[in-house]
Amino acid sequence: MEQDHPFDPSFLAAELSRIQAELSQLADQQAGDSLATLMILRSLSATHARIRDDLFLPNLPGNRHELANLLRDMEESGGWPFIERMRLQAFLVNLDWQMGIPPDPEK
Repeated sequence: MEQDHPFDPSFLAAELSRIQAELSQLADQQAGDSLATLMILRSLSATHARIRDDLFLPNLPGNRHELANLLRDMEESGGWPFIERMRLQAFLVNLDWQMGIPPDPEK
């Protein structure tokens, strides 16, 4: 797990906070436009997959000690990052609710 530059947690936290604020502002500007907000969600999902596959996985620790440290840190700080996808059934129930259609008790 070699790095070309030193890890600075405070700098990274500040940058991530700034990016999250910008993303939230962008999403808020698109409120009410489902296609625009879907585009934002797809972009986040693609970014997550790229970082995971191209940057995280290839740089996993090469020995048990470093791997144990990484796993301990993951456990202490919230586990594996996960982008939850709404299931189609939940989407349809939410759509029915938005359109004023009462839920089907048989489902």
